[in-house]
Formats: sequence, C-alpha cells, structure tokens
Amino acid sequence: MKPIVAIAVALLGWNTMARAAEVDAEGPSQLVDTAAQAMLKDLDANRAAYKKDPSKVEALVEKHLLPHFDTAYAAQLVLGKHWRTATPEQRKRFIDAFYHSLLHNYGNALADFTGDRLKVYPLKLDPNAERATVRTEVKRSNGTRVPVNYSLRKTPDGWKAWDVVIEGISYVKSFREDFGGGD
Repeated sequence: MKPIVAIAVALLGWNTMARAAEVDAEGPSQLVDTAAQAMLKDLDANRAAYKKDPSKVEALVEKHLLPHFDTAYAAQLVLGKHWRTATPEQRKRFIDAFYHSLLHNYGNALADFTGDRLKVYPLKLDPNAERATVRTEVKRSNGTRVPVNYSLRKTPDGWKAWDVVIEGISYVKSFREDFGGGD
C-alpha cells in the first residue's frame, strides 16, 4: 500500500508556478492529469539518478508537489480539535513535519513508477463548484488496478488537492485517527 500512496501523493506535482496557474484554470481533472504527466516526464529523464540517490526523489516531490497540495488545510483536518488550541508556531511545525513525514515514508517508491500505470478519468464539473473529486486508477506491477481519488478544493490560488483516497482509505482520515484529531 505504501508505494501506491507515494505515487498518488507525488503525482500532483508540476514544473513551474506559471504553468501551475494555467493548469489550475483548466480544472481539477486536468490539473491531476497534466501534473502527473510532467512528474513522469521528469522521472523518465532522470530515473537512474533518482534510484541512485533517494534524497533527490524527495527534492523532486517537494519542488513539484507544493504548488498543488494544500498541506495547511490537510494538516488542519488531521489535527481536528487540536488545531484550534495550537499556537501558530505549533501549527507551522506540524504542517512541516506532516509533509516531510509523507515525503520520507513514501517518496522513494516513485523511482519505479511509469506513465503506463496511471489512468485519469474525465470529470464533469459545474463551473461554480468549490470542491471536486478526481478519480484515477493506478496499475500495480502484478496487473491489479487500484482506485485512487484526489479530493480538491478551489482556493484563491486555484485548485488544490487536500486528500488522497486509495482503495477507499483516506490518508487525511487515517492520519487524523493516528493523531487523535476527532472532534
């Protein structure tokens, strides 16, 4: 399961902030698809380097993921009631630790991922929608297919992903249970 999480979370990445705004304007499904293709292109071009030095995978994910992932919102949902009593410094430290934990635990699985293993399903979305779920499917090396859904919300900076649901399991909900963030 962990390699699928790495792939699902990291495929939200993208190359530049300027292109990010263009993708955001296209909508959530296009954001996921285009970002995934950009990440895969970079992986294909530098696969040997990423396999040799796993820290480069973390740097790649950090560079490409942050423009499209609402880590602060996800961290707030994970902490739940504890978010309200945390100081701004505690919140910042948790957001950073939460994000780096994901990178550390799941980033290295990306080095073996290839584009033929991902399918992004089309999304019909009301132009006024504030939230969306982009459905994708990842094919494992044994041929089985795993449903991976991205939850996104419209922010002032465009569409941002805040959760990944893999085989019906939300990573935000899982972490929330681990951290006792229930209300």
